[in-house]
Amino acid sequence: MTTTQPRLGGIEVRSIDYVPLDERHGKIWHLGPLWFMSNAQIATLAVGLVSIDEGGSLFWSVLAIVIGMLVGTLFMAFHSAQGPQLGLPQMIQSRPQFGYLGALLVWLFAYVQYAGFNVFNTVLGGESLSDTAHGSTKLWIVVVTIVALVVALVGYDLIHKAEQWLTYLMIVIFGIFTIALFVIHYPAGTFDLGTFKAAPFFGQFGVVAGYQISWAIYVSDYSRYMPPNVTVRKTFYWTYWGSAIGGGWMMIVGAFLAAWAGKSFDGTGILELERVGNHVFDGFGAIVLILAAFGLVSVTALNMYGGSLTLISAVDSFKKVRPTIGLRVVTVGVTAVLSVIGALAATQNFLTNFENFLLLILYLFIPWTAVNLVDYYIVRRGHYAIAEIFNPHGMYGRWGWRGILAYLIGFAAMTPFFDVGTLYEGAAAKALGGADISFFIGLPVAGLLYYVFAQSIDVAAETRVANAEAAELNRAAPQHEA
Repeated sequence: MTTTQPRLGGIEVRSIDYVPLDERHGKIWHLGPLWFMSNAQIATLAVGLVSIDEGGSLFWSVLAIVIGMLVGTLFMAFHSAQGPQLGLPQMIQSRPQFGYLGALLVWLFAYVQYAGFNVFNTVLGGESLSDTAHGSTKLWIVVVTIVALVVALVGYDLIHKAEQWLTYLMIVIFGIFTIALFVIHYPAGTFDLGTFKAAPFFGQFGVVAGYQISWAIYVSDYSRYMPPNVTVRKTFYWTYWGSAIGGGWMMIVGAFLAAWAGKSFDGTGILELERVGNHVFDGFGAIVLILAAFGLVSVTALNMYGGSLTLISAVDSFKKVRPTIGLRVVTVGVTAVLSVIGALAATQNFLTNFENFLLLILYLFIPWTAVNLVDYYIVRRGHYAIAEIFNPHGMYGRWGWRGILAYLIGFAAMTPFFDVGTLYEGAAAKALGGADISFFIGLPVAGLLYYVFAQSIDVAAETRVANAEAAELNRAAPQHEA
């Protein structure tokens, strides 16, 4: 068995195609640093600001963050466990539920997410570097994008390695920073229990859960090269705790920063990070911000990488494509260009836009995650005919009415419970005083409906096809060309 993936000139060649067993490599613990560091960066810190910004107390804000993190991370970790078993990137796995063409519904939303997160990430990275290394924010936005582009082009192995080294640095530097954060002086009453307010509490829960669920659309992309014998349980645990610890840490730091700064809070946390860091010694705040910028570069690379896979999947739905290295380079480049254009045009109202974006992601992907996980773990139990997923006229069909209908009904059931700030407030959310509980509606509705619809699937026949093709699949894995 080879120990590395096939490469051409140092660049990863595979994209949406199946990873054969003789190319599988990596250790299961590598998922821990990857998802720790993907969450332990200042875009995540901004997620923890929502409740404080809306008038919630620190205690209830932290509680909402912890609960939202523990719940939301469940779904992305279950998706991660699919990667080693199927050897496929995440979004291509939607075809058995939504159909060869029907999967475009969720792929469009996924691509918007990649671009949206990269706008926020590169803006934050640009502002951090402008504050410390000087120069214009727009110049640093371009620099962050170019570096992330190179990392995304090299691909899977470099992304894993970079996240491992950044994890060690983050634990040391942000560990020192966190100690400083807990010993500085806070305004009187900061640590009082405070009054429970449903709107900021559920708003905070929603954006935290939505942020974690947003990883679900590409979490398998970074576990698909691992051998299937790593087991579902271990894949789940390393992904879950890496992501939950990294994300929860940053979000709670964000809540503390907002409570400490009060009305002087700048909306992104950058100035507060520097001010608190300088309590350690003058200049330590700049070190924190530079490390934060490196973290944003790495997560921007993840989004470019995942965006490329989604774009190739979408193109393949209309015209069968050979997933060559050239196509991967082009799609990574297109994703980078779209991201940098959005970042350069971004407005100053960062926190409101980011909160609304996270809620939109939550709304769009709750029904999808329910359908996908019910199908994988309950209906088909991980038995998929990989070759049929790439067959436009195969047994999964062009339009998966079960998945599409369950998704649309689940989404419709959520709409009365939406509360997106000044943009929209559903009737049910208004009656609940602004509390957004759409998460608890869309998830069971979409999941249960799909389970009911899926009773007409001949799972036994599909499983026989999957088992028959398994050995041949690894012998026939395509060779790649530039």
